[in-house]
Amino acid sequence: MGDGTNRYIALLRGVNISGKNVVPMAQLRIELGKRGFNDVTTYLHSGNVLFSSTEETSGDGELAQRIEEAIVDAFNLRVPVLVMPLSNLVDVMNHAPAWWGGNDPAIYDNLIFVFPPASPADVYREIGEPKAELEHIEPYRNTIFWSFSRKDYRKTNWWPKTASTPISKLLTIRTAKTIRKILSIDTHN
Repeated sequence: MGDGTNRYIALLRGVNISGKNVVPMAQLRIELGKRGFNDVTTYLHSGNVLFSSTEETSGDGELAQRIEEAIVDAFNLRVPVLVMPLSNLVDVMNHAPAWWGGNDPAIYDNLIFVFPPASPADVYREIGEPKAELEHIEPYRNTIFWSFSRKDYRKTNWWPKTASTPISKLLTIRTAKTIRKILSIDTHN
């Protein structure tokens, strides 16, 4: 964007699931606009927010903190937020392994985002080896590509542990389809 504007994605963890942590996306767009975020777009109700900023910050963590504060102020909820430059997400997708993100309906492809200061290595240490015949993982940057068999997901090692181990509080997960849709929406802005 040559004008000093940077494009970002914010991923909210655990919102609008089974009536819990309700954050209306339309209202969130308004709240973020009031706080100086520009060109705010949301996708789905699971907390995917695209925005622009020209402000100099000390990093993505500062932007995440500002969004977290806006959510507390507007909705009285504490929701973890991960922010990254959209260019980083494009880079991650450009490094997807060949086995990830295909069109096989028998396979479920997810991208795990790891909140700093945790790393993919920390996640792997806590969750352990994937079951090779049922699931695959590959880290890149602060993400982990993860694919598994839809029919045997309950037999995988990672499925139950991404929601139940202590490190699960430092993860947010999106499907390959969701990430691709987010990136396609943003190219039209």
